[in-house]
Amino acid sequence: MTIDPTKKKKELSYRWAIFAVLALAYFFVYFHRTTGGAISTDIQEFYGVGSAAVGLLASAYLYAYTLMQIPSGILTDRLGPRKAASAFVFLIAVGSILSAVSANIGNFDLMVVGKFIIGIGAAVVYIPIMKVLAVWFRKNEFASMSGILLLVGNVGGIAAATPMIIMIDSLGLEMTYVVLGIITVIIAVLCWVVVRNFPSEKGLPSIEEIESEETGQPIKEKSTDKIKTTEALRMTFGSGRKFWSLAVWFFCIYGTIMLWQASLAGKYYSGVYGFTSSEYGLLITMVGIGMCVGCPLAGMLADRVLHSKKKVVVLGTLVYTIIWAIIWITAGNLGSWGIQAVINFMFGFFGGFFVVSYAQIKELYPIAMAGTSTAALNLFPFAGGAILITIAGAMLGEGELADYKTIWLMAFVLMIIGLICAILSVEKGHEKPAAEASNT
Repeated sequence: MTIDPTKKKKELSYRWAIFAVLALAYFFVYFHRTTGGAISTDIQEFYGVGSAAVGLLASAYLYAYTLMQIPSGILTDRLGPRKAASAFVFLIAVGSILSAVSANIGNFDLMVVGKFIIGIGAAVVYIPIMKVLAVWFRKNEFASMSGILLLVGNVGGIAAATPMIIMIDSLGLEMTYVVLGIITVIIAVLCWVVVRNFPSEKGLPSIEEIESEETGQPIKEKSTDKIKTTEALRMTFGSGRKFWSLAVWFFCIYGTIMLWQASLAGKYYSGVYGFTSSEYGLLITMVGIGMCVGCPLAGMLADRVLHSKKKVVVLGTLVYTIIWAIIWITAGNLGSWGIQAVINFMFGFFGGFFVVSYAQIKELYPIAMAGTSTAALNLFPFAGGAILITIAGAMLGEGELADYKTIWLMAFVLMIIGLICAILSVEKGHEKPAAEASNT
């Protein structure tokens, strides 16, 4: 089959417009996810609540995000990325406006509701993007593009630290959320106008047709194929070690990232080390900067250097686990801001290697169920974040050093479990035979 060069060029160009709009949406997904670590003290003072309440606020987003993961995969596969992303980005705006109303009337419970609704909306953004990457980009571009996406997201994480503090200081809590709501409505409109589910909707060749022409290999599966939802769920959750090793690993690694970045880091640096809000805001920013570097680098390592997703996942997990050991062992003893900045950068850099797991899981299942299989995996990191933040909020007590050390030890033990699971995980070309897998 010969493809019209003009149409091929247009497909390879238009996909970047789709990616740019969805990446902008993901910027604010990550922004809302990580604001808790930097503004927890401001929230406590504004509403007059304790650390457990702030932990509930941070976990409200994650619980909503977790509950929506399977529905998000089903919605993406059924409705397509365009409708799913447009509708749920708009829902983020609704949650932002509710948060603004909460600040106006001083009702903390309404702030929690607003955060929960933001989490519901944000949950149906990442999975549509993964579907777009599977449908519009080549297979050997997926991990690299996932890394670029996480880079954009972590810029949102950076903006959720010091810039968010500056916004609140300048505009106040209410107007900050009003501005966020207006921006998000504009992004929802852009999603509807620009995003398309398949290249064929623009009269363009599919990416599998382009790859087939480039490589001379026949098309093995089409992105437009359909698989029933029940069958897709059965294939995913019933695939034994192929799925569950990555699921448990992701619970551990991302749960501990959220525990630190989105919840306790700010309070820890303020209460134990006496850092000011601007000082610890910059430290949390270093986590985001580390991820901005680590995520795209991990994708390139997987696609172009090691040609293995699993090796990159194991390498990142190993070093990230060592960093948690350092945080636990040295708690309260390394008071140098510079040393803590390095620790936070390395935390984000190697923690960001988790991005490659999406390419690892995507390759193990048919492209027609990319939304469902990715969403099933994505259920576990956010369940980890929600559960660990809730547990840590109950463990924190008065915020004594001993309380933090116990929490950091818990995180380190979880990462040892996570490292074992990463080593046991499977990547394409190393799966069990079908008969064996069915007996797992």
